Amino acid sequence: MMTELPLDQVRTLLAVVDEGTFDAAAAALHVTPSAVSQRVKALEQRTGRVLLVRTKPVRVTESGEVVVRFARQLARLERDALAELGMPAEGEVTRVSVAVNADSLATWFLEALTRVPERERLCFELLREDEKRTAELLREGAVMAAVTSSAEAVAGCSVRPLGRMRYLAAASPRFVERWLGGVSVAGLGEAPVVTFDRSDDIQDGFLRELGCAGASAARHAVPTSEGFVEAVALGLGWGMVPEVQAERLLREGRLVALAPDRPVDVPLYWQQWKLDSPALASVASAVAEAASEALG
Repeated sequence: MMTELPLDQVRTLLAVVDEGTFDAAAAALHVTPSAVSQRVKALEQRTGRVLLVRTKPVRVTESGEVVVRFARQLARLERDALAELGMPAEGEVTRVSVAVNADSLATWFLEALTRVPERERLCFELLREDEKRTAELLREGAVMAAVTSSAEAVAGCSVRPLGRMRYLAAASPRFVERWLGGVSVAGLGEAPVVTFDRSDDIQDGFLRELGCAGASAARHAVPTSEGFVEAVALGLGWGMVPEVQAERLLREGRLVALAPDRPVDVPLYWQQWKLDSPALASVASAVAEAASEALG
């Protein structure tokens, strides 16, 4: 029984996934497309599983995700080992990929990255995704770490709590006057609402906690954190605004808190590969420090 995963085949699979096509991977690896195809096919035969769906771009199967995750971890360990041996590639910087939710990205997360010591020579690739889905990117091997709302560790990963991001139901004074007849949540179920995208259900969850069926079908989807807050402040609809973004607008009178005694707290966690990697350790430490100051 063949249990070894040949490293050239594993690295070739990762190149195909990262580049999107066999031809692009061949160019990146300086080999022929035929060689790339043969290596991937040999790896599939060795594992007895289909690892890629041959579309454009290619799609990774569930089995392929396992191998891709292994390939990325292997590359991370190799770079760390070379650095410790004093043999880093000339001019090479270490890329760290992280999945992070939009509200964290717009508020505290970027400042956290500035706390990573410059001696680490890291560059960051941030993938923005809903906090409920960031763990999936970690599971797929697309990233090394993630800010997520899931306390359940992804296989092969460690998890640590970061704190809670607090959201307040808010709207503009003009919106409150037109739709609510004063600061009241009674009519919110019928009023226009701003959401981040179609999967954003925090507004619905807030109303369900108050005994309502959910938010109105009149929805404005604004897929950036800053744009979402501005849309609420301009009166397009009401929405659940991160407290850290709402504070200034509340002081300025551009927003009104609709239920200041009923905030919604979303717990956030840091998940990362279980690797003895100095680069990942530095990032994790910086993120935890910044989160302890920014989150409740």
